[in-house]
Amino acid sequence: MTTTDPVVRVRDLHKRYGSFPAFDGVSFDIHRGETFALLGPNGAGKSTTIEILEGYRNRTSGEASVLGVDPGRGGLEWKARLGIVLQSTGESGNVTVREQLTHFAGLYPHSRDVDEVIAAVGLVDKQKTLIRKLSGGQRRRVDVALGIIGRPELLFLDEPTTGFDPEARRQFWQLVEGLKQDGTTILLTTHYLDEAARLGDRAGVITGGRLIDIGGIDEIGGAESRVPIVRWRQDGVERSVRTTELGLVVARVVAEVGEPQGLEIIRPSLEDIYLQLLADHAAGEAADLMENAP
Repeated sequence: MTTTDPVVRVRDLHKRYGSFPAFDGVSFDIHRGETFALLGPNGAGKSTTIEILEGYRNRTSGEASVLGVDPGRGGLEWKARLGIVLQSTGESGNVTVREQLTHFAGLYPHSRDVDEVIAAVGLVDKQKTLIRKLSGGQRRRVDVALGIIGRPELLFLDEPTTGFDPEARRQFWQLVEGLKQDGTTILLTTHYLDEAARLGDRAGVITGGRLIDIGGIDEIGGAESRVPIVRWRQDGVERSVRTTELGLVVARVVAEVGEPQGLEIIRPSLEDIYLQLLADHAAGEAADLMENAP
């Protein structure tokens, strides 16, 4: 594997459970040093995809390469190059933060310095505290510390901030941004679209087992989906115009009706675009079913 090869390469990946397709023909790359957000509703196939890439689940067909290795055949040396932060972990609550990290550091051939990792996750003041006595946000920081102690080339973050309060989420984002600056490649799954927008370089949207869009965070959904909307009420009716000429449209509305009620300019967020992608895909599938119905 060279420095220009994708860290993750997936081609026409399929996974079936009996007659049920968990996903069907997924393809994407993740490049070195980038954060790739895999987005989709529950049951879309995200977790199954990640488990295959981590080497914990076999695929039905297709190709997958992670750090130049087929994940279905990766050994201990390959696994030592990965960092995995699951939605929930089973770390012992009866040891201190330092004891747990020291133990895990001994499992890797080129682990990070324990003091360095404790400082990186902001737990210097809690390093001698039993893990079970930490807050939820602090325990999540331990999860991340365990994920990065082995100096991974690729870090899997699966719903990393579920249950966090807003302040803890912001602090976690700063931690991940620090890892990005160090060159760590990250595969992120999250239901928080503001999190994906903040941390991601590129994103893929998966639903119904299919990848329906992929691209830069500022490209998902296409340029048209990002055109702002001018919305107002006139004669009791809500009206809206999608336009790139905001000033001209607002001026025209004011000239025609005076000061309109509820005038607002809406700039679509990643969440707006994501939800529209899912809605358009569902509508397209419904139309196909109707067309092919006997």
